[in-house]
Amino acid sequence: MSEANGAGGSHGAVAGETRHDLVVGSGADERRIAVRVGGGLGPTLLWLGGFRSDMTGSKAEALAAHAAARGRRVVRFDYSGHGVSGGAFANGTIGRWLEEAEAVVAAHAPGPLVLVGSSMGGWIALLLARALAGSRTADRIVGLVLVAPAPDFTEALMWPNFTPEMQAELMQTGVVLRPSDYGAPYPITRALIEDGRRHLVLGGPIDIAAPVRILQGCADADVPWRHAMALAECLPFGDVVVTLVKDGDHRLSRPEDLARLLAAVDELAS
Repeated sequence: MSEANGAGGSHGAVAGETRHDLVVGSGADERRIAVRVGGGLGPTLLWLGGFRSDMTGSKAEALAAHAAARGRRVVRFDYSGHGVSGGAFANGTIGRWLEEAEAVVAAHAPGPLVLVGSSMGGWIALLLARALAGSRTADRIVGLVLVAPAPDFTEALMWPNFTPEMQAELMQTGVVLRPSDYGAPYPITRALIEDGRRHLVLGGPIDIAAPVRILQGCADADVPWRHAMALAECLPFGDVVVTLVKDGDHRLSRPEDLARLLAAVDELAS
């Protein structure tokens, strides 16, 4: 599973954004995380991108431009091994990328938050919200907007689709190359799979007391729409709305899809 960037992004900073470099980790684990911060009022809109995507994708840039036009604060960043951040993609794990998201929040996203997560970013958003719910800042989460959310994808969507030969190679050598519809094969590591198992959220209640909006394409070849419904069943808070787009793919980056995303953000942010 991956979410390579769709066409349509301007691949540049939106007016009013400032660029920051944030160092996360120490010693051999240190990596530089690239962050863009847009000034404004209201809750911070935090963009959490997908697996093998970056902050210059169509949805991220649409969110940043929309926030700038409405005077809202937005923060977006690249995980290590993604986009213009440092670190190697092959060293990435869910826990490592979650640590980076937490560091970005601590450094650049004070006050109330609307978490906007796409694909893997939906998993990171759920983990981040759950972590904050267990702290003294539980009331900071205003809401979550999740686009084709892929919680537990390493275990529920990736591992079962590996052939027995791929599973054996992964366990023996620590890495396997997976074909991609978006370009060259990419590495999946044993560390990614095993760390993912330590961060599973489905199968029981997810303790997040905030409104959630889920946008899911029924023609999504990477994350089946039933996966979104399984997530909704795990969210005990009553204000959860799932929007199924019958002809929508995994990216959900068409103009009409972006309009749905921005409307959901506006609803929760206001």
